[in-house]
Amino acid sequence: MSQTQNQSVPEARILNQSNTAFPPRLPSGYDHPAKLTREQAGHIRHIHNVVSQVDGEWRFMGTQEPGQEWLDAYRYQLATMAYAVAAAQYHRMPAARSAFKPLMGRIIHKMLRREVWGYWFLTSHSGSFVDPDLKELRKPWADPICKENIMYSGHLILMTALYAMLFDDDRYEQNDSMVFNWNPVYWGFGPERYSYNRATLQEAILKEMESNGWIGVCCEPNMVFIACNQFPLTAMRINDVRNGGNVADEVLAKYKAAWQKKGMMGKDGLLRDAYRVKQDSPVDAFDIGFPAWAAAHMAWNVEQMEDLYPKMAHGYLTKIGDRVNINPDPVARAIRKLTANNPSLDTDEIHAKARELAAKASPRYPAFMHPVYGWVTEWAAEVGPAEDLHGLLKHADQFLGPQWENGGLFYPRNDTQYDSNDNHVYVEPFTGNAGIAYARLTVKRGQATMWNKPWTKEHVRTMPWIDGVSLDSGVDTLAGSWDEEKGALFASFRTWHGRSVGVGPVFKQLPVGRYGVYVNGSFREEAVVGAGEDVKMELEVGGYETDVVVVRA
Repeated sequence: MSQTQNQSVPEARILNQSNTAFPPRLPSGYDHPAKLTREQAGHIRHIHNVVSQVDGEWRFMGTQEPGQEWLDAYRYQLATMAYAVAAAQYHRMPAARSAFKPLMGRIIHKMLRREVWGYWFLTSHSGSFVDPDLKELRKPWADPICKENIMYSGHLILMTALYAMLFDDDRYEQNDSMVFNWNPVYWGFGPERYSYNRATLQEAILKEMESNGWIGVCCEPNMVFIACNQFPLTAMRINDVRNGGNVADEVLAKYKAAWQKKGMMGKDGLLRDAYRVKQDSPVDAFDIGFPAWAAAHMAWNVEQMEDLYPKMAHGYLTKIGDRVNINPDPVARAIRKLTANNPSLDTDEIHAKARELAAKASPRYPAFMHPVYGWVTEWAAEVGPAEDLHGLLKHADQFLGPQWENGGLFYPRNDTQYDSNDNHVYVEPFTGNAGIAYARLTVKRGQATMWNKPWTKEHVRTMPWIDGVSLDSGVDTLAGSWDEEKGALFASFRTWHGRSVGVGPVFKQLPVGRYGVYVNGSFREEAVVGAGEDVKMELEVGGYETDVVVVRA
C-alpha cells in the first residue's frame, strides 16, 4: 500500500515543456548508479512471492523437522528475509521505500503467526537434549517472549527495529502491536493472549540477560547460543539511536565481560556454539555453521571477526577455479590438523589425505543438518574477501540448482549432503529462500555499517524517496537513490513478466526548487517543487529497464 493512499498531498506545478530551460537529453554526469542485478531483483521478488501467500500457506518453506524446532524453521527464514530486504534498502536503494515497506510489513506479519512461534509450548518443557541433568520436565508456557526463546524474540525485535528505522514508523511501539494468540482448537480452557510492543519486548529480553549474568538469553532451555544473541544487541543499538538512550553500550559492556570469563573461542580456533547455563559449561563448535553465523552478525565486533575469518575458514573453504566449496566438517578438521604447522598447504594431496582420514572417523552429523551454506555465505559477505563470496555464489549457481518462478529466484531443497567428490550440494529452505538472498543483497560490513550509522528520524524525514511503485504491480524497482551532490533522484523499473504495466511513481521530500524529469535519457517535463510538494508522473514500464532521473536545476 502506498504511504500516500487516502492522503491529500500537494503536487508540484508542471510547466509547459516548450518553455523549459532544461536540455532535451539528460546532461552528462547523471549516469545511473549501480542497479540491482537480475539475481538480486529475483531474490526480492521471491521473498515477495513467499510472504504474499494467503495466511497458512508456506510453499517453498517446508522444513526438515515438523515441529519448527530446528534451524531451518520459519522464524529463521523470515528473519533473514527481513535482513536481506533491509540491507537492500539501506545499502543499495534507500529511496525505494514503497517497494520495501509493504514487503517488510508482510514478513513481520508472518513472523507473528502461530505456525512460527507455536513450537515454544513443547520446547518450554525442556529435555535431556539441551539439559543432560534434567530429571523431570518443566511446567510449560506458551508465551514465546516472556522467558528464554531468544531464537525467536531476538529476531523479532531486530525485524521491528529495522522497520522503525527504515520507514520512520512507530507502528510496533503501539500497544498490542505484537499479539500472540495461543488458541489450539482442542486444547485448554480457552484462548490465551500475550501482548507486546517494541518497548516491552526489549524489557523482557533485558530481564533474561540480567538473570543469566549477561552471558545472553537462552534459545532453547539451558542453552545460550552466541549467534542468536547478536540480533537483539543490534536491535538495541538501532532503538537507542531512534528513541534515545544508551542501552546497547551498557548491555554490551556486561556481555563482553561475561564472555571474557567463559571464553568465546574454543581450542579448535572457532567461535564456540553456546553455553550451558546449569552446567556452567561452554559448548565448542559442532562445525563451521554456528561460528560463521555468529561472526556474520557480530556487528559490534567486526574488526576482530575480519581478523578471525581466514583462521576459521581454513580447511572449511576450498577454492576450485573460480568457485568456493564448503568441505564436510570431518574433512575440514582433518585438513586443519594436517596443516597445523603450515596453514598455507592446501593441495590436492592434503585433501585426499583428509578425505581418507575422515572416512575412518565416526560420523558427526546430527539427525537434521545445519543450514551451513546459508550461514557461511552470509559470513563471507560481511567479513570475508570478495573472491570468497563470489566463489560461494558461483558454487551455488553450479551445484545448488537455482530455479526461477514468477520472477523469483530461489534454490530448491535437496537433502543430499555431498556428492562423490565432496562438493556441497545440500540445500534446506533457510539457505535456498533467505541465506543466499541476504548474501547477494548486503555489502561488505553491511551489518557493521548499520550498527555504526543507523538512520535517524531526521534523516528519514528529509531524505527524498519514491512512493507509488509496489511489488504487487509486477514491477521490480532496480534503483532508487538520492544524490545530494548532484541534486538528482535516480529510479529504475522493470516488470518481471515482460508485459507493460502502468504505474504512477511519486517523488517525495524533494528539496524546494525546479526539476527536470527525464525518462530513459529524454526530457519529459519540468516541475516547480514548493515546500511539502510532490512530483507525480504516469509511467509505462515493461520488460526492459525504464530509467527515471529527476534533476534539480
